[in-house]
Amino acid sequence: MKLNIALLAGDGIGPEVIDQAVKVSDAVAQKFGHEITWKPALTGAAAIDAVGEPYPDSTHEVCKNADAVLFGAIGHPKYDNDPSAPVRPEQGLLKMRKKLGLFANVRPTFTFPSLLDKSPLKRERIEGTDLVFLRELTGGIYFGEKGRKDNGDTAYDNCVYTREEVQRLAKKGFELAMTRSKKLCCVDKANVLETSRLWRETVQAMEKDYPEVEVSYEFVDAVAMRLVQWPNSYDVLITENLFGDILTDEASVISGSMGLMPSASMGAEVSLFEPIHGSYPQATGLNIANPMATVLSAAMMFENFGLAEEGKAMRDAVNKALEAGVVTEDLANGGKAYGTKEVGDWLAANI
Repeated sequence: MKLNIALLAGDGIGPEVIDQAVKVSDAVAQKFGHEITWKPALTGAAAIDAVGEPYPDSTHEVCKNADAVLFGAIGHPKYDNDPSAPVRPEQGLLKMRKKLGLFANVRPTFTFPSLLDKSPLKRERIEGTDLVFLRELTGGIYFGEKGRKDNGDTAYDNCVYTREEVQRLAKKGFELAMTRSKKLCCVDKANVLETSRLWRETVQAMEKDYPEVEVSYEFVDAVAMRLVQWPNSYDVLITENLFGDILTDEASVISGSMGLMPSASMGAEVSLFEPIHGSYPQATGLNIANPMATVLSAAMMFENFGLAEEGKAMRDAVNKALEAGVVTEDLANGGKAYGTKEVGDWLAANI
């Protein structure tokens, strides 16, 4: 297969972890007889510094014409520490999601047998956890009307959803549940929010089309509690943008490190694959960042192309590295810590 992949390294540790994912992906492509053409493009603070825009039109053209996008991270302290900055890296991320139509964020949370005791939660609470969040990504409060009034003393952010937006996200949730344990949880705040009542009634109306799926409805605060009590009681969860942003970050620490969790943002034409850990600017250039989440995001990308064996080869290599202790400092736990590049080299060599 010939693959044309847009490569958006971004900011902070993004370029470092992306380099390792490219290295491992190229090893998989060589092993299985595929050809990958990588098309680098600017985004985030790096793009602002270069052209004054966090998601330039030239980057959008590269992404729009690609088979998939492999993305690093965006964000820089000079913007984080300046709330009045008129242009911010995160604006590029929101713009990219909207322009590419990336409406469904797929965030798996699973455990690694060799790391069960590194989680902040007790082994008996997390063992067997294998859940997936589907977060709606282009609607809700992040994209609603926002502003100030009363001479800047009052601020507002509007949360708006259409039934169609809920339906297309829920449809992916039902379809995913059918491939797994046929359990789906709709996360909302229907006792308070009108948008949540729309979510709940829309999903309820879709149940008849998926009679084999057992559907539950839970308030977001209850799910936040249960995620740290019994995460293995969940399988597929669907929710709106803000709730999903918070809950998926909460779930990400179950595995023992944010540097291990991949994600995908799915659109009608093109999909984007990225680690969840952010730009981690303090580690930039120090060769200490964990590249495994980015490698596993690339594995999700291969699987999205229908190349399951290739994705499995990458996952197997990561598991072997964890078992062998070939890990960066976030997982070394007092033992030997390998550098970002050394972990990437080891993974590629073992593929």
